[in-house]
Amino acid sequence: MVKALLHHIVGTISVICYFVNTVVWSTPIFILAIFKLIPIAPWRRFISYLLDACATAWIGVNNLNQRISGRTKWQVNGLEKLTRDDWYLVIANHQSWVDILVLQRVFNRRIPFLKFFLKKELIYVPILGLAWWALDFPFMRRYSKSFLAKNPHLKGKDMETTRQACEKFRNKPVSIMNFVEGTRFTQAKHDKQASPFTHLLKPKAGGIAFVLSAMGDHLHKLIDVTIDYPNGVPSFWDFVSGKVRDIRVNINVMPIKDIMENGIFNDNYFDDPQVRARFQTWLNERWHAKDQLLDSLNATQKPL
Repeated sequence: MVKALLHHIVGTISVICYFVNTVVWSTPIFILAIFKLIPIAPWRRFISYLLDACATAWIGVNNLNQRISGRTKWQVNGLEKLTRDDWYLVIANHQSWVDILVLQRVFNRRIPFLKFFLKKELIYVPILGLAWWALDFPFMRRYSKSFLAKNPHLKGKDMETTRQACEKFRNKPVSIMNFVEGTRFTQAKHDKQASPFTHLLKPKAGGIAFVLSAMGDHLHKLIDVTIDYPNGVPSFWDFVSGKVRDIRVNINVMPIKDIMENGIFNDNYFDDPQVRARFQTWLNERWHAKDQLLDSLNATQKPL
């Protein structure tokens, strides 16, 4: 009873700290976002660096909050070759909303601020849309096959638009994040998919193929992250209330050119079934290796 009450108190204080920290740092982000509306390229680039600094500081305070509120033992392997001056594509297995906090904790100040590809329509979300735009989250437009069948003249226009949106990253290091399973792991989803993996859902190649097609010339390295919760997959509340005892993170880094130059992937992905099959096979092989790693770590889902 006492232990449960202590966790409740810690969790409540921690959530309040997250909220206050978010309010504190969102204020300069929104102010700088307004200044970034001035259509002068060097000025916008300067403001973008200030915005990334604010976002990095926000995560830094969140990480301090985690260190104070939790007694989690972290085991992280593979950080040695990472820098803040490189261009990365980051992929990872996905089990919980905690995964995002784990990735921010592990990579903050080690690589450029993590960003996600977002649907173009999300730019109109009140407040958040402006913040995502200000922080240079790349917005993408994807046309469905049925739409292109009716409007064939627009074929390739979505990729062209996304490439133009990513031009800002040519001279500014970036880390693009993608959860290739598309959703969080649950046993029900695993069974419905008839997934061939023990700890993972089937990986979907389309998302990272879109990133590589749009930004392949800009990105230098792939970071493949394996996240393991030895004592069971935690909820956000478990994490902020200090209930998570152990987290293991394994990081594998490889050059993007190994994918692009060895025939694994090319720009014909969306038109050539053979290229799609070859790239999916490569991704499946990485997921088999990830599954074996989780096996070797004795990743079992025990109740917290």
